[in-house]
Amino acid sequence: MSWLTLFEWLGALLGLAGAALLAANHRLSGWGFLAFLLSNACWIAYALMTSAYGLIAMQAGYIVISAIGLCRWLLIPALPASSRRK
Repeated sequence: MSWLTLFEWLGALLGLAGAALLAANHRLSGWGFLAFLLSNACWIAYALMTSAYGLIAMQAGYIVISAIGLCRWLLIPALPASSRRK
């Protein structure tokens, strides 16, 4: 199996896993953001190998969105209730 094929399939499977975890809406759902980040990294590697610059731009945006979701999942529950925004 080539690196190109590996990145393509890992990107696809991790993306599906991330979507399924978030859709499940349970206590482990936040792990979906981590799966998305790993998927984004795989797709960027794939895009670099194939010169797919539009895909790189899209995945860079998704990395920012996934990082925000991951931070909110990890940090917001840890904040005291008085410091959370309503």
